[in-house]
Amino acid sequence: MSAFIARSRASAVAYINACAKGTVELDYETAWEDAIELGRLGQKLGVDVQYRTVEHICVESADALTRGLREKKLTFRQRYLYCRFDMVALPEAVLCELESLAIEHGDYILPGHLLGETTLVWR
Repeated sequence: MSAFIARSRASAVAYINACAKGTVELDYETAWEDAIELGRLGQKLGVDVQYRTVEHICVESADALTRGLREKKLTFRQRYLYCRFDMVALPEAVLCELESLAIEHGDYILPGHLLGETTLVWR
C-alpha cells in the first residue's frame, strides 16, 4: 500500500481522522513541529505517521539529473542525489549549472557509490 503524502497539517489531520488505515507522510515546511502530536493521534486511530527530513534519490543518468533539478521541487525534504553515472563525462559548464540548481534547492549531488537506502529513482 502506498503512503498518503500530506502537504499540510490540515490534510494530515483529515486523513488520520478519517480512520483510513495505512501511512501518512508529513511533507510540509512545519511538519517537524507536528510530527510527535500527529504521530500520537495516528497511533490512537491505527494510522502510521512518518516524518522524514531527507530523500535518498538514485539518479541513473545525466539527463535524469538535469530534468529532476530543473523541475519545480515539490518536497520540503532535502534530497541526496546519488549519481550512478560518470559525472566526469559532463562538460564543466553543465556540471556547474547542475550544482548551482542543487544548491538553490538545498540538495546535494553525490557519487553513486555512497548510495545505501533509496527513496526514489530518477531515470
